[in-house]
Amino acid sequence: MADEPAGSDVPHTRAAPGGPSRRLRLQALELLLTEQRFRISRHVHARSAPGREPPGPGPLPRPATAVDSPLRELVDAVPVPFTIIRPVPGEPGADPEFLYMGHNRAAREYAEHQLPRGAMPPWTGPVLLFDRFPTMAGTPVLRLLREAWRTGLAQGPEPADWPLPVPGGEVIRISSDVWVIPFEELLLLSWERGHEALMAQEAQRLARVCWVEWNLGDGTVEESSGLREVLGLPAGEPPPGLLELGAMVTPESLDALYRAVHDILLSTTRFADCDLRLATGGRRVVRFVAEPVRQAAGPVWVVRAVLHDVTGDRVARSLAERATREARAQRERADTVAEVAERLRDAVLPGFPAELAEHGIEAAAVYRPEGRTARVGGDWYKTRVLPSGKLLVALGDARGHGLDAVTLMAKLRYALAGLAYTGEPVERLTAWLNTVACDDGEESTATAVIARYHPARGLLRWTCAGHPPPVLVRDGRPRLLDPPPGGPGLPLGVLPEAVYTAAETVLRPGDIVLLYSDGLIERRDSDLDRDSARLLRTVEACAGAGVPPGDRALEAFVRAVVDRLTGAHTADDATVLAYRVVDAGAG
Repeated sequence: MADEPAGSDVPHTRAAPGGPSRRLRLQALELLLTEQRFRISRHVHARSAPGREPPGPGPLPRPATAVDSPLRELVDAVPVPFTIIRPVPGEPGADPEFLYMGHNRAAREYAEHQLPRGAMPPWTGPVLLFDRFPTMAGTPVLRLLREAWRTGLAQGPEPADWPLPVPGGEVIRISSDVWVIPFEELLLLSWERGHEALMAQEAQRLARVCWVEWNLGDGTVEESSGLREVLGLPAGEPPPGLLELGAMVTPESLDALYRAVHDILLSTTRFADCDLRLATGGRRVVRFVAEPVRQAAGPVWVVRAVLHDVTGDRVARSLAERATREARAQRERADTVAEVAERLRDAVLPGFPAELAEHGIEAAAVYRPEGRTARVGGDWYKTRVLPSGKLLVALGDARGHGLDAVTLMAKLRYALAGLAYTGEPVERLTAWLNTVACDDGEESTATAVIARYHPARGLLRWTCAGHPPPVLVRDGRPRLLDPPPGGPGLPLGVLPEAVYTAAETVLRPGDIVLLYSDGLIERRDSDLDRDSARLLRTVEACAGAGVPPGDRALEAFVRAVVDRLTGAHTADDATVLAYRVVDAGAG
C-alpha cells in the first residue's frame, strides 16, 4: 500500500499529549485498521458477484412473477418490516428455490431511515433471493425458510449477521433477530434489532460495564448507553473509533491496545484482554476484553468488546499489594519467625461461643503447626451461632504458608462470618467465598468444608470445595461422610462460575463429626485412599473405649488423634475441628 490512507491524520479532539513516538504508534494502529477494511471490502464484493439464473428449464411460471395487488395491500398494511419471498418447488424431494419479491412499506421506510442511500438495490422484478443478497446465504435465514416451507409453521427468531455492500465500495453490517412467517403462498422474512436490548440489560446489571462494536467495514460504532460513563466522556460525545480510543490512552496502554487489535485481526486468537489507562482521565483504568466477529471463510469485520471501569479495583489491589509488602517487611524485621508464628497462631485459633452448649453441642479444636520452622499456614476454622438458632461450622485451608496464606485465610473467615448472617443456604455461601478467592488473584486458592447444623432437626448440611470429607464417629465406629451430589466441588478461587451442591446428614446424640485439613493425613509417596484409611484406623483406636462427655474429654480425644497422625515433625500444618451432638433437639 504505497499511498497513504485517506484521513490518516489522527483526530486530536480527545487525544492525549505525546511526541513523535506516540504518533508512530497511532499511525501503526490506523494502518492496521485500514488494511482490515480493505480485506473486508474485497471479500464481500467477491461474494456479491452476479449469481445463477432463476430455476427451471424455461421462464418462471406466471404466478411467481408478482404479488397480487390485494395481497400486496394487506402486507403493506402490516407495521412490521417484511421481505416478501415466494418459494418455487423443484424436483420431488429437493428443496425449493426462493424468489425475492420485494419488501412491504414498513421495510422500505426502515431502509430509508436506517440504511445508507443505495444500500437496497432497486426493484427489477423477481430474482433469486441469494442472488440479490448473496452474503445472507451463510446465515440461519436459509434454514428458517426451508423449515417454514416444509412445516407451514413460523420459524425463529434467531440472531443473524451479514454484510451488505453499498455504493462507493463500503460495507455495512446487518445484525438482527430474524424469523420467517408463512402467509398464503408466500414467506415473510422479518427482522428486528434485538441484540442491543439484551446486551444493554446486561450492561445495566453490572456496574460501570458497557459493550461496543466497531464495524471495520463502514467505520461505524454501535455501543451501549454506558460507554461514555466508562470512558469519562461528556454526554452527547460521539462514540470513539478504535483509532480515537488509541489517542485517548497512555503510550504503554497504546502498545497493549495495538497488540490486542493485531491479534484479533491477524491471528486465530478467540479474544484479547488488556488494561487501558486513560491519559486524559486522571487515574482511570478500563479493562478491554474483545473478540473478533467474522463470517465463514471471511476476514474479521467487527471487533466486539466489553469495557469495564476497573479503576477502583486496581487502586484497591495496589493498596493491598503495598500493605502486603509492608507486612512482609515487618515480618522480616521481627526477632524470630517463631514470634511472628505465635502471634498469628492466636488469630487462627479462636475460642468457641458459649451458646454452643445451649444448642446441644460440644466443640474442640487442635492446631499443629508445620514442625520444621513453625511457619503459620492457611488452616482456619469458624464456628458461630446464627440468629436463626442454626450453627455455622467451617474449616478450610488456604494455599501456601506465611502472610499470603494468612491474608487469604483471614479474608475467607471474615467473609464467611458476615455472609452467614444472610441466612442463605451453604451452597450459596460457598459460591460467594469462591468469588472472594477468585477476586484475590490467580494464586489465591483454598479448600474448605462449609456446614450448617439445624439443632431442632438434627440435620447437618455441608458443601465441599476440594477438601477432604468429614468423618462421622457413631458408637465408636468412624466413617467418611458421603460426598455431596455430583461429587466434591472445585477448590475456592479456581473457576469464578463454579457450582456447589450440599450433602445432608442426620445426626444423633453422641455423634462426633471431625473436620480436618489435609496436613493431618497427607504423606509423601502415598495416596488419598491410603491416607483416609490410616485416618479411620487412628480415629477408631482413639475412640474405641468411648469418649467421655465434656469439652475437655472431646479435646483430649482430638489431641490423641493429631499426635498419632502427625508426630513431632509434621511436614504441613494440621487442624482438626470436632463437635459432638449432646442433645439433637436443643435450640
